[in-house]
Amino acid sequence: GSLARGGWKGRGLGPYRRGGRGERRAGSEKMSDSGESDAASGASTHDEKPAPTPEQVAESDSYKAQANKKFQENHHNEAIELYTKAIELNPGNHILFANRSFAHIKLENYGSALIDATESIELAPSYIKGYFRRGTAYLALGKLKQAKQDFTKAVKIEPKNTDARKKLDEVTKALRQERFSEAIGVDSAPPVVVDPANIEVEASYDGPHLEEGRVTAKFMEDLMEHFKSEKKLHKKYAYMILTQVRDILKAEASLVEVDVPKGEHITVCGDVHGQFYDLCNIFQINGVPSVQNPYLFNGDFVDRGSFGIETIFTLFGFKALYPNHMHLNRGNHETVNMNKMYGFEGEVVHKYARDMMDLFTDAFRWLPLSHTINGKVLVLHGGLFSKDETSLQDLKKIDRHCEPPDDSCPMTELLWSDPINIPGRQQSKRGVGVAFGPDVAERFLKANNLELLVRSHECKDEGYEVDHDGKTITVFSAPNYCDQMGNKGAFIRFEADMKPVYTQFDAVPHPNARPMQYAGMGGFNLMQFLGGN
Repeated sequence: GSLARGGWKGRGLGPYRRGGRGERRAGSEKMSDSGESDAASGASTHDEKPAPTPEQVAESDSYKAQANKKFQENHHNEAIELYTKAIELNPGNHILFANRSFAHIKLENYGSALIDATESIELAPSYIKGYFRRGTAYLALGKLKQAKQDFTKAVKIEPKNTDARKKLDEVTKALRQERFSEAIGVDSAPPVVVDPANIEVEASYDGPHLEEGRVTAKFMEDLMEHFKSEKKLHKKYAYMILTQVRDILKAEASLVEVDVPKGEHITVCGDVHGQFYDLCNIFQINGVPSVQNPYLFNGDFVDRGSFGIETIFTLFGFKALYPNHMHLNRGNHETVNMNKMYGFEGEVVHKYARDMMDLFTDAFRWLPLSHTINGKVLVLHGGLFSKDETSLQDLKKIDRHCEPPDDSCPMTELLWSDPINIPGRQQSKRGVGVAFGPDVAERFLKANNLELLVRSHECKDEGYEVDHDGKTITVFSAPNYCDQMGNKGAFIRFEADMKPVYTQFDAVPHPNARPMQYAGMGGFNLMQFLGGN
């Protein structure tokens, strides 16, 4: 999932469409660069660009001030637009590129962030924030060695900068852990086997019980109420559900074919990102899952929101109860690196135990990658592919029980790609996957006898967005994403005719737990980098 509200339309400078950030740390950071004169920013002469006129500098400074304000208001795409205008007037100002890089980081556009941060560094090699931005983008892409190089450079520039040293220490620690895991083969080792039969249920436990090990409709009703009371499912039953669902998913195909006969329907939901109370609101509006009321959730069940455990056990519980009517796609956040950085691993360790995270990882790797509905609608998390030749048959053949490969391959691309409204393909703003235009979508749909592509992966102001002349739909089901974006959520209902019917909804209150509250408890603490200097 991404914070790319309103979508990226491919306008602007180059394939990544460079765009901005307003220098403000979440919470209390002052606008550290807003008072620095852009006319005398200390930038080196880069590519022999002509010096802007005083009038151009003044206008650029005005756009920058507006962009800073938009960033503070969490309107990051609008900030990007304004930083871009400021850069066009004063392209030698390194601060503008660093600011815009940070806005891209906030939107998870790490590819664009790398380009802008590199431009800032080239313009002003001693400007420490350029290294902060680029190091953070590398970190988010799992490139720890490159991140360490940038934070090492930042410390060398300002040896007494405690924030820079703290970031370097954090990356060094993560790199050491990664090397240790590689050395002992953690990734390839089977998950620790926990036998739920050996776990006792204490008399003090007041939550729902699995009768004879089976999930029932009454159990699910009680479980959601138990979670709403901020109580945990007993670990015995948690392991039982997790093991059952892992085995159900293991038996499914990489591409699952779903039929909706005449007189029936299915509801497709996008990212829910650990927003359990909003998930319950979907069921309040549209009914709980059942044989008569099937659902397809399109990935990114966890991370960012701090009720990921409650969310995933609700979804997995319904999967165990209705394996043929509760459908689940894998998202880019059902992966090891994302779970380490964006909070779910820390949440699992905090609420249960680390060996449960190993079992979650195993289950996530068995999640299907895509579904077709009536052979006419393809539902996958991210988007389409770098090659026109990729077909539904190729998706069926994917050996999915792994982490997404680093190279361009259908598995990685379907989890990460995004639509754009200009023809052709471009490099992804995220640094992973591709950006695909309306012609790419049309060719793919036609070649595979499909009518519609439904994907998620991007936050939209209205909860959904229709692109590519109605051929590509984005649906996002986490309203007021991260408690700050102010967006609506949405879901789509399809009947047998495959005509989408949209329902929008607003966020509901939840207990006081900030987004990514558990980041760093079990894995890597990305929060200090995303909100950092």
